[in-house]
Amino acid sequence: MLLKNPKREKAKIILYFASGYSGYFTLMHKSLKNMRRRFLPGTFDLIVKRSQTGRGLFAGEKISRGSCIIEYIGKPATKKQIKENTGKYLFWTGRGTMIDGNIVSNKARFINHSCAPNCEIDIKKRRVYIFAKLSIKEGEELTYNYGTEYFEEQIEPHGCKCFKCLFE
Repeated sequence: MLLKNPKREKAKIILYFASGYSGYFTLMHKSLKNMRRRFLPGTFDLIVKRSQTGRGLFAGEKISRGSCIIEYIGKPATKKQIKENTGKYLFWTGRGTMIDGNIVSNKARFINHSCAPNCEIDIKKRRVYIFAKLSIKEGEELTYNYGTEYFEEQIEPHGCKCFKCLFE
C-alpha cells in the first residue's frame, strides 16, 4: 500500500494500538492536532474597539477556520503574581510558568470570554496561540472560553455578558 502522507499514516497506526488506554490516546490525539497546526500567526487585520464587555478584538477581514490568528504575548510573571494568581491578563503557559499579558504590544489581551467561542487556545513550547475554532466573518468579535477557574472567580460573580448568555 502506498501512503500519501507517511507521518500521518504512522500516527494513525499508533492511535489504533493506543486506543485501549484513554490517557495515552488523549496525549496522542493532542500531539496529532499540534502536528497539523501551523503555529505561525497570520497577518490578519485585527481591530480593538468597544464591545459588550468593554474593549474587544474584532476581525477586520474574514478568518478561515483553523487559522492561527495571533500570539498572546507578555513578560514572564513575577513570583508574587504566580503565587497570588489574581491578575487580569495572566496566562498559565506550563507547570509553574505564567506570562503577564498586560503590555501595550499584546493585542490578544482584548479577546473576551464567551461560553460559545469562535476561537481556541493552544500552547506550544510555553507560547500561547489563538486559533479560529470556526470561520470568522469580517466585523465579528474574537472570543475564547477562559476556563472554569477564571469564570467562577472573575466572571460569574458579576454575571456573564457574552452573547450566548445574554441573548439565548
